[in-house]
Amino acid sequence: MEETEHFFSDRNTVKSVSQEDLIQTKNYLDIAKAFSRITYKSIYIIDYQTKNFEFVSDNPLFLCGLTSEEVQELGYGFYFRVVKKEDLDLLLKINDVGFDFYEKLPVEDRKNYTISYDFHIINEKKHPILINHQLTPIFLNEEGKIWKAICIVALSANHTSGNIKISKQGSNSVWKFDIEHNKWIEDEKIKLSEREIEILRFYARGFTINEIADTIFLSIDTVKFHRRKLFEKIGVKNITEALAYAINNRLI
Repeated sequence: MEETEHFFSDRNTVKSVSQEDLIQTKNYLDIAKAFSRITYKSIYIIDYQTKNFEFVSDNPLFLCGLTSEEVQELGYGFYFRVVKKEDLDLLLKINDVGFDFYEKLPVEDRKNYTISYDFHIINEKKHPILINHQLTPIFLNEEGKIWKAICIVALSANHTSGNIKISKQGSNSVWKFDIEHNKWIEDEKIKLSEREIEILRFYARGFTINEIADTIFLSIDTVKFHRRKLFEKIGVKNITEALAYAINNRLI
């Protein structure tokens, strides 16, 4: 067995697709390519039938000195090339527990779930970069197995690898994987106050703390208080991390 086969679960092996399955995919790559032109994030389209990447966007930050065509050709071999051993083991674990979670879902619900996790890649300068993957199905085959999925790659707002969680569109629940106890734990999504969201949005627009205070008619100390409570709530140390967290988790 090739090492890349470990990324593909027997529970989600797509051996064939029907003509009806194929109709779903008409021109869909044009949308992925258009989206890739307007975001700094990297986009991968994964084909679980061919067990390879169908599309990789051209974003040098996440390609570790390779071209998008080279990464597409390598497929999952790319990760064996650029991910350090301990994080590679983590990725294989995530793949296993992710499919275990997914196969228990009703077929009609499966497209509504997204898995998110962090791991390090080593760039062309031999520096580790902590990145975040968010992966969600695009197409299912007639059996309800994931045929094609989209993976959005961004810089992580966290400090360590892992942070494995699954969320459902329209739900306040989030499932976090406890690696130590090898189980999923259901939790509530973090909810920000209206004031915290307001302050974050002003920071996202480039306002200084003085400008925010003047605009919303609060003292600078009050703005600092709300900012500090926000940092404590989402577990970050500065406003840059707070913005990254809020954007990645759709809190603003």
